[in-house]
Amino acid sequence: MINATEQEEREYLEEIKEKLTLAVRHIDDTVKQYSEEMRQKKQYIHEQKSGMDEAEMVAADQSINRMAFTGGAAVERKRKLIKLSQSPYFGRIDFIGNDHIRVPVYIGIYSFADMEKRVNLIYDWRAPISSMFYDFELGDAFYTTPSGTVQGEIVLKRQYKIRDGRMEFMIENEINIHDDVLQKELARSSDDKMKNIVATIQRDQNAVIRNDTSRIMVIQGVAGSGKTSIALHRIAFLLYRFRDSIAAKDILIISPNKVFADYISNVLPELGEEHIPEMVMEELASDLLEKKYKFQSFFEQVSSLLDAHDPYFIERIKFKSSFEFLSKLNQYLLHVENNYFKSTDLKIGQTVVPAHFILQKFKNYHRMPMLKRFDLVVKDIQTFVREAKGQKLTGRDKARIWESIPRMFRFNNVFDLYKDFYQWIDRPDLFKTDQQTGLEYADVFPLIYFRLRLEGISTFDRVKHLLIDEMQDYTPVQYAVLSRLFPCKMTILGDISQTVNPYSASSAETIERVFPSADIVKLNRSYRSTWEITAFAQRIVPNPDIIPMERHGQEPIVSRFSSKEEELHAIKEMITHFRSSGNQSLGIIFKTQKQAEKAYQDLKAEGVYLLTDESTSFKEGVSISSAHLAKGLEFDEVIVPYATEDNYKTDVDKSMLYIACTRTMHQLTITYTGEVTEFLLQ
Repeated sequence: MINATEQEEREYLEEIKEKLTLAVRHIDDTVKQYSEEMRQKKQYIHEQKSGMDEAEMVAADQSINRMAFTGGAAVERKRKLIKLSQSPYFGRIDFIGNDHIRVPVYIGIYSFADMEKRVNLIYDWRAPISSMFYDFELGDAFYTTPSGTVQGEIVLKRQYKIRDGRMEFMIENEINIHDDVLQKELARSSDDKMKNIVATIQRDQNAVIRNDTSRIMVIQGVAGSGKTSIALHRIAFLLYRFRDSIAAKDILIISPNKVFADYISNVLPELGEEHIPEMVMEELASDLLEKKYKFQSFFEQVSSLLDAHDPYFIERIKFKSSFEFLSKLNQYLLHVENNYFKSTDLKIGQTVVPAHFILQKFKNYHRMPMLKRFDLVVKDIQTFVREAKGQKLTGRDKARIWESIPRMFRFNNVFDLYKDFYQWIDRPDLFKTDQQTGLEYADVFPLIYFRLRLEGISTFDRVKHLLIDEMQDYTPVQYAVLSRLFPCKMTILGDISQTVNPYSASSAETIERVFPSADIVKLNRSYRSTWEITAFAQRIVPNPDIIPMERHGQEPIVSRFSSKEEELHAIKEMITHFRSSGNQSLGIIFKTQKQAEKAYQDLKAEGVYLLTDESTSFKEGVSISSAHLAKGLEFDEVIVPYATEDNYKTDVDKSMLYIACTRTMHQLTITYTGEVTEFLLQ
């Protein structure tokens, strides 16, 4: 079967759709059959229950469970086949292997076979043979299987756009046809959710996705490089590659906020994978501190930095975001180990337990967290006293031992030790608590680190792969905590240029110091924005490594107004124009949440939504947001209001402006009243 022309391809598409329809009908018949058999089995058990012994009941239950499992698998397969009917495949290569037979390989989201002829009609994009579609053009090619490498030649390569079962276009070329399809896809309006990118995966992206050997992979990608989508596709690939040993429930995603979690939520289900558990850092922190402490969130920390330029607050954040701080914490813990347990002779009745015996027992348990050793030391002392007296201990003796040992340690709780750390480094001014907000965010994970080292916390052994997004927003101490909590494989991704807090940013090299064995991949090609928008954003935060996609569009517009009222009125008109533009999403992105909330009251209308740190979903239409919450999101158009020298002047402000400008695909408008920020004059 070699389809040589577009007409033959269209006819073949109809054949495939017909086979898919028949396969769906067959599954329907199978499900009906299982349902009927299950009904009969349950009825039989109900009628015969009194006469069945325990073994027969167990066997009957197992039989019903098997039927239910098989029926559930059939329903899932039907869901995949129906999705395939909408777009059966997106690519094709004709491959000639060592047997010199030309084999057409059609590639789609899922596999599909003709069971009667035992022929694969569509290959899953994650299958080994499908890797050639992404990695090679016409000519010599190979793919790796569990049994070895298969060499051969690609003699044809095609790409298709099939939507709702209809072929919109077919492209055939001798060299990278991905770029042509990619250009067509990028020129379209964005959907309200992140899309799967299987049809346009580039070679460097494919290498990241199919890497199944790296224990820790750090992906540092520029704005618009598709790093989050690539990471999710990597998870989908690993779930396919290791489907016998890892499932969706074994993976955890740490995302920056609930809006972002919702934004990425459809990618994996669209690729045939179940929902994956996710949490934000604050949820993890709250669990690890057992909800004992009230603390500032990262969002609140950034809001404080934006609302007031407090140099002492910045100093505290900078110090606690440094490797020097992590090193000092470790030095202090060593000091505590060696100096804070002051043993003394302990008299129980007529028996004296020598101080050196108690100290030795404490040191013998050096592998145990310090505050967990007391119980073990107490038991050793009880044994010592019992053997010395030659009789059982009284309740009073036991109580005396239990009371005495913890008192030999200078502090008996983690919080007091953490406060003492600042006395030890002679900087008590670096630890501040507020009655209303509680702990500063910069103190949350250092305190958790102390809990891990001093009390011990159960690790997340059930998690087999951890995905951490927005890596630049986490500090060395946070990575030290994560490395101890999650002894599993990890995918860590982010962009140092998109930090919302430049005083606590981590680069790939920073993370490598915590994970020395990490493999670092840098993605420098930007796909999201047009060349003009990318060049404009480069004036704010220059990155000589960024490679913009050669997709041209309208130059960014910078508009000056005589008053804020006039500026807001103009934005209202832009919203009206957007509604008739054919675009799907418009982001109006402010520097702070307060500005966003106030403007929302003026711009409020049907289809206009405000994103807050409490938001849990992302909707298409018009979204009003702070730059912090917009990070990671993508819009067809973006408006950045209030771009004045007074509003955007600090390093944090510059980060926010860069993030806001790099959220757009097609159109960027900057508005201001008065004097424009110097960040746009560079």
